[in-house]
Amino acid sequence: MALPVKEQAKYWGIAAVVFFALLYLLGNVILPFVLGMAVAYMLDPVADRLEKWGLSRIAATILITAVAVVLFVIVSLMVLPALVKQATGLVETAPQLLDDLQAFLTAHFPGILDEDSQLHQTLLQIGDTIQSKGGEFLQTALASAMSVLNVAMILVLVPVITFYLLMDWDRMVAQIDKILPRDHAPTIRRLASQIDETLAAFIRGQGMVCLILGTFYAVALMLVGLNFGLVAGAIAGALTFIPYVGALFGGALSIGLALFQFWGEWQWIAAVIAIFAIGQFFEGNILTPNLVGSSIGLHPVWLIFSLTAFGTLFGFVGMLIAVPVAAAIGVLARFGIDEYKGSRLYMGLEADTERGASSDPDDTAS
Repeated sequence: MALPVKEQAKYWGIAAVVFFALLYLLGNVILPFVLGMAVAYMLDPVADRLEKWGLSRIAATILITAVAVVLFVIVSLMVLPALVKQATGLVETAPQLLDDLQAFLTAHFPGILDEDSQLHQTLLQIGDTIQSKGGEFLQTALASAMSVLNVAMILVLVPVITFYLLMDWDRMVAQIDKILPRDHAPTIRRLASQIDETLAAFIRGQGMVCLILGTFYAVALMLVGLNFGLVAGAIAGALTFIPYVGALFGGALSIGLALFQFWGEWQWIAAVIAIFAIGQFFEGNILTPNLVGSSIGLHPVWLIFSLTAFGTLFGFVGMLIAVPVAAAIGVLARFGIDEYKGSRLYMGLEADTERGASSDPDDTAS
């Protein structure tokens, strides 16, 4: 006999509280495991396809790992040095860019920057803040980044965890299936399948969109000669994972850099604007419809809210799990709404009337 709904809700609620409590307490300790699980999840379809072609699971995992290592080495040698150099240069020249902005506004809009104007005072305060706090902030940020994403974890721990998870992924899924509550196993499998489809459509598709747009922005900005074009394009591509944020932030950064560098050469400023206009056209009309699809069930506002909320509560780990949790909540919410619409709470007396009408033919026949 199944447990009453009230008892089931209590136990599932306790499980959810324990999960989020552990996530909050462990924090960055579980970061390599979350990263490894995310990578293994994305690569599992590749391993499944290789198995269908005749390879064993261990052979497929070794082949995928070898290809990933080769690609990582190639990218490290070709792209990362230039990316790190430009990113470092952009951070170092940030105070100078502010001074250039003040000089630019003074030269071209002298009336705006009157010494008694509010804008002038605001720029002076921003400059003083950057000079006094900028070094301290950067030092703290770098120290935090190194403590969270240290070299040993990235180069050793995450690949090892990914390797073992990828090798045993199907086995782990089968073991989890065996311990599902028997009364609810079919429903849980159906919901899990819907969540998997949503995640696959979003993460893999949006990841390809980020890669394609990031490459396009970086190459195009470098071809027009924009200083820091590589890092601006990489930032725009990476932030494309959050709908609209990548284009807005990357576009604002690139156009701002272009105004400083190409003032008076309007054709180059127009070229930078055109690059992002073309990128947005292809993303909205070709890339996203074909790679992500329109039925993943993750509204941009819900996605941004989940990233903000989980990032605030659980830090970087929270941002990593925000998308899968948001997808799961979306699927569960739609399931709950469907159940509610079929319940007496929603239908009221109409449900009894329909049931009575449907039973009349049987009564007559009897």
